[in-house]
Amino acid sequence: MKLSEFDFDLPEELIATRPAVPRTSARLLVAEGGSITDRTVSDLPDLLQPGDRLVLNDTRVIPARLTGTRARTSAQGRTEARIDATLLEPRSDGTWSALIRPLKKLRVGERVRFGADLEAVLEGTDEGQGNLRFNLAGDDFDAALNAAGAMPLPPYIAARRPADARDHTDYQTVFARNKGAVAAPTASLHFDEDLLARIAARGVSFTHVTLHVGAGTFLPVKVDDVTTHKMHAEHGRVSAGAAAEIAQTKAAGGRVIPVGTTALRLIETAARNGDIAAWEGDTDIFIYPGFEFRVTDALMTNFHLPKSTLMMLVSALMGPQTVREIYAHAIDRKYRFFSYGDSSLLIPQKR
Repeated sequence: MKLSEFDFDLPEELIATRPAVPRTSARLLVAEGGSITDRTVSDLPDLLQPGDRLVLNDTRVIPARLTGTRARTSAQGRTEARIDATLLEPRSDGTWSALIRPLKKLRVGERVRFGADLEAVLEGTDEGQGNLRFNLAGDDFDAALNAAGAMPLPPYIAARRPADARDHTDYQTVFARNKGAVAAPTASLHFDEDLLARIAARGVSFTHVTLHVGAGTFLPVKVDDVTTHKMHAEHGRVSAGAAAEIAQTKAAGGRVIPVGTTALRLIETAARNGDIAAWEGDTDIFIYPGFEFRVTDALMTNFHLPKSTLMMLVSALMGPQTVREIYAHAIDRKYRFFSYGDSSLLIPQKR
């Protein structure tokens, strides 16, 4: 299975740098039974059936991108250097692992000031990442990080514009609860409270799970044989209650529809033994054509990068040829792509 099989040409003007306003006005490509139709996200209640269950990832994105300075005094006088850090995850020793640029300008033991109240000491390095110990913890750390940090926009947006105050709202789902992600579950960005209420009124249920999306989600695939690619690990949790809700829907003949590839990867991880069950841990599940889906009946997802693992995931669900047709249609109709772009509802033929 070659990486080139998941490539396509995407005009740069189709890469969205801001979301649709309102959120529910984004376009929605619906692929089902060999047909493709063009709708909007606000039409979603009409496309779902009573008894369906949407699985939502309730992770909360932290403003993980920090800019600071380190000061150093030598015989030549005082010098300062700009330090950029993107927090990745907290470590068991109380430090944070972080991508630091430029790491070579920072020595172990040096202090970086990121804002009026927030500073950190580099305690060590590991495989190109730094371990930062902050001067604050708990609610004080959260408040200082919210004041000093910027939302960690994906590289393809950050290359076109800096993050700003709007992104603190735009790059967060309305049902975000559990902080820890450094990337948003972007298919869920299309929902607002009114849409959730209309979906519920349709007789559709919701289940919340948590997968903390990591920066590794943007790592490129560098091997030609995709089956040899090693996925990054992300921490997730499916509670006993969530597993029971999903199992009940399956038993009743309803459809289980994860919103976003993160929710899909998590529930399929929790169902690897056959039936879905409570699960918590780090998942590095890699889904590509030939994968056996245990609980997923359909998927709501945005449009993904060429040659990405997420292109492989949707190809596993719908079939590679169908996905090529879907993406050709989306490009021809000028759908907006990636994190702030439009969405799709993918309903595979029953196997």
